[in-house]
Amino acid sequence: MRHLIDFGDVPRQEWDALYQRASQIMDAPEKFIDVCRGKVMASLFYEPSTRTNFSFQTAMLRLGGTVFGFADPNSSSVAKGETLKDTIKMVSGYADVVVIRAPWEGTAKAASLYSSVPVVNAGDGGHMHPTQTTADLTTITRLRGSVDGLCLGLCGDLKNGRTVHSLIKAMAKFKDIKFFLISPRELAVPEYMRAFMRENGMWFTEVTGLESVIPQLDVLYMTRIQRERFVDPLEYERNKGVYVLTRRKLERAKPTMLVMHPLPRVDEIAVDVDDDPRAVYFRQARYGMFARMALLEHLALQPRDDDPPPVEIGTRPVCTNPRCITQSQPYLPPLVRKIGGVDCCGFCDAALR
Repeated sequence: MRHLIDFGDVPRQEWDALYQRASQIMDAPEKFIDVCRGKVMASLFYEPSTRTNFSFQTAMLRLGGTVFGFADPNSSSVAKGETLKDTIKMVSGYADVVVIRAPWEGTAKAASLYSSVPVVNAGDGGHMHPTQTTADLTTITRLRGSVDGLCLGLCGDLKNGRTVHSLIKAMAKFKDIKFFLISPRELAVPEYMRAFMRENGMWFTEVTGLESVIPQLDVLYMTRIQRERFVDPLEYERNKGVYVLTRRKLERAKPTMLVMHPLPRVDEIAVDVDDDPRAVYFRQARYGMFARMALLEHLALQPRDDDPPPVEIGTRPVCTNPRCITQSQPYLPPLVRKIGGVDCCGFCDAALR
């Protein structure tokens, strides 16, 4: 069964084929209005969403399919205490593909263990967001012609920025990528992402200032400081507004630089930047719909697997990350994976102690 849990698991050849399909859909959407006719997508959003939720629903409808699900878990049996395992087993009996977003890291991986149909990770806490990466890569390729050789600045909350983590994973598949990781020290990328970059020979440097590096960038990927990921409200107050992109700062940037953002923005991009031709974040959101159309066609047409292999029953969480799905679903198996030679949780990638 093919799932999309982590973009790192997508071979370059498979991504190239997905982009070519997305490009065909953009150029002639009328040719694809029936490719998912009779197929059903389950949309399980345990966390608020605008773009991802709407773009997935629109993508399936534009392909001729239908959608059911929830945008508030309190309207489902989750409010009665139903486990993730039981929800997925039930929902995958009704649907041809399951799209899931949740605040707990590793949720999509856990869901994939019990599903009879493909599971798509639409964001799991501060961990990964691979379908945003399909939107990002589609935007860069469509507007620049290629991803190889980019000098890419990632700016903002890189600790909790799941879009950033997925994009870094994706860039390991391309050539001659340089990263400027721009963040306050307390919001720097997690150690497992540094280990991944070192393991894959990726060039990166970590800096705290935006203005000094902006002249070198081909793409500036802004992110918001994510209030909902902070345990300590004072830490959020210290960091909010630390990076604000203005028209004045853009004067030092290349005329061809792309300004991207996964959205929603708060105050990190001034409104007057919207009219700059380098600001492509609203186009990026639209391209994301076409990328998800290509992905849904790719996954929803797979045959069902109504006899998946049995899954080991866990007795206690191996991972100590308080945001990991294993903390609330202790029956999950004790999955372990190596990242940079270190044993890490197979659900959330946190180092095991």
